[in-house]
Amino acid sequence: MLVHTDHLTKRYGDMAALSDCSLGIAGGVVFGLLGPNGSGKTTLLRLLLGYLRPTEGRATIGGLDCHRDSVAVHRRLSYLPGEPRLHRRMRGDEALTYFSQLRPDGRLQRSREIADRLNLDLTRQVARISTGMRQMLALCMAMSLDVPLLVLDEPTSSLDPTVRSEVLALVREAQTEGRTVIFSSHVLSEVEEVCDRVAILRRGNLVQEQDLSHLQLQHRIVARLSGPSSPPPDAIRHLVSKLSSENGELRIEAPGELTPLLGWLATLPVSEMRIEPLGLRTVYDQIYREPRDA
Repeated sequence: MLVHTDHLTKRYGDMAALSDCSLGIAGGVVFGLLGPNGSGKTTLLRLLLGYLRPTEGRATIGGLDCHRDSVAVHRRLSYLPGEPRLHRRMRGDEALTYFSQLRPDGRLQRSREIADRLNLDLTRQVARISTGMRQMLALCMAMSLDVPLLVLDEPTSSLDPTVRSEVLALVREAQTEGRTVIFSSHVLSEVEEVCDRVAILRRGNLVQEQDLSHLQLQHRIVARLSGPSSPPPDAIRHLVSKLSSENGELRIEAPGELTPLLGWLATLPVSEMRIEPLGLRTVYDQIYREPRDA
């Protein structure tokens, strides 16, 4: 694993910002982090970057301890913070030049190429451009570095849909080049589109890890019945993960093969039926539908 955490915990007094987080991120994947504000995403990223000392546990990147070996770790990654701070008196191209000179692996030409793809005007002063344009400028810096790991905290924040699509394309290209991307976002559709695997955090706890290719094989069937129903035969009952019936509507969640289930449904008085992918939204809503004081 390129990135590994072992019972990683960060407490502030009695409050646990992150609790007992153990996960592994393989090289060459796009790994999504999901959760609302206060869920622990930013704390996890700051621990990986070595900005915070763990209360308990350990985090490593490429076998290096993220806190003890933070300087060496930083040489292997590029980080886009959720709220990037830029020199406001510089013009866009001056800012790219300055940041490219801060690191031996800085690539000014590459950052200019990304700016061109995002249709970013580099002649304007940072103080006089919009929040979205400053976000794009920071993206040009972060994504231009040739490093094994990109850590992107809300990279599409404040961007319009066209630019968002281009940023997702850049993430996919980085993966094609063999790099690993940690992609933190609130936008479920973006995570589903670009990530291979996702972790969902809730109140500092890692509550779900999900392989999205497996999730995409799962479906929900909603059937409106005009008469009484019968339970699925024993031979196909294992194909149903959830089944409920209320007010003449049958709801089924199926983790895999649908054909045998459709054969059984054909024997029922179905007047209307809808089949849809289960999707990340369903998993996310199930987690956050729990009572707040649970």
